Amino acid sequence: MVQVINFEDILAARDRIKSSIVVSPCPLSIPLSEITGMQVYCKLEYLQRTGSFKERGASNALQLLTPAQQKRGVIAASAGNHALGLAYHGKLLGVPIVVVMPKNAPLTKLSNCEKLGAEVILHGNSLDEAKEFAEKICAERQLTYINGYDDPAIIAGQGSIGLEILEQVPEVHAVIIPIGGGGLVAGMVMAIKKLKPAVQIIGVEPANCASYTAARKAGKPVRVENKPTLADGLAVPKIGENAFAIARQYVDDVVTVDEHQIALAILKLAELEKSVVEGAGAAGLAACLNHSFPQLAGRNVILPLTGGNIDINILGRVLERGLASDGRLCRFSAVISDRPGGLARFAGIIADEGACVMDIVHDRAFASDNINLVTVHCVVETRDAKHIEALKERFEREGFQTLFPDLGDK
Repeated sequence: MVQVINFEDILAARDRIKSSIVVSPCPLSIPLSEITGMQVYCKLEYLQRTGSFKERGASNALQLLTPAQQKRGVIAASAGNHALGLAYHGKLLGVPIVVVMPKNAPLTKLSNCEKLGAEVILHGNSLDEAKEFAEKICAERQLTYINGYDDPAIIAGQGSIGLEILEQVPEVHAVIIPIGGGGLVAGMVMAIKKLKPAVQIIGVEPANCASYTAARKAGKPVRVENKPTLADGLAVPKIGENAFAIARQYVDDVVTVDEHQIALAILKLAELEKSVVEGAGAAGLAACLNHSFPQLAGRNVILPLTGGNIDINILGRVLERGLASDGRLCRFSAVISDRPGGLARFAGIIADEGACVMDIVHDRAFASDNINLVTVHCVVETRDAKHIEALKERFEREGFQTLFPDLGDK
């Protein structure tokens, strides 16, 4: 049975959690405004103690438990941020926390949960498998299960972000909200639309797990294929029933972003905002960089940067992918002379065009029949896509046989 919260639930949640969460700032970003053509304000939810907005719902849900439920403890399935929120606020309230994570959960989230005192169980290769196992343990140990995106108390807690935004940026015109299980967008959209119905709400989700888009088409939550995504916090194959019942009434539009766009958004936030943001948190900016929103040109647009718990072990790879998507790293192949001076001439052209060789590998085993020629695979640092095109044209003029990537599909 669908349980839909009301605006008063959000007001009560905000009052309940105000002493245990951070009222995150929402400053204007001049560099992001310049590259998007909008007046972009970033709601810095990664400044919460555990690095994500999930603390709001977790605190609200834990405080609403009965004393008996708090004593026995709670359990949840989570890819990381919901688990961290429960672990931290469970520790503050003295509530035992058990979290079941998929085996591929980011290591930083797993270790931080354990440091906060939660019992962490790794099970399954997806959030669905983790959830099924968590529900089994819940029954065996008589714990309370807290759904990380569809529990009414969770949705109400997340709605407090919407209230803060309207106070911090009174003349807001649009909010672009990442969608995974739907708890964040449901709570925020109810709060915002109640007070300012004219504010445009745009949802964004990864193309590799577009469960809300599928639900909109079907008119109800449906399961979608869950492919790997940098936005692991949004990788929920079926949007929550309660969340969808709210979101479908108020969300004005939804767009999807691919993995290259998410990587580019992570790079831009690190480079321009000096903010380390995980894929789910960067999805809103990815939408701004990829989609045309002419109705929002020059308007006040809020991007909730929902979390900063990116696995440091993959951050470097993600940034490199972002550089490639931005035309600032290029990998190509060329056939050059294998005689003395051949490599020097090739490298000289790259230097003359203002590019920088990052890596070069000779492929002699699979070169042409001409023993005097060799194929080289080269990675160069460039300024942008136009610079790559100029380098390509220069090699063509010099008579080199090259293979560059399609610049529209870096």
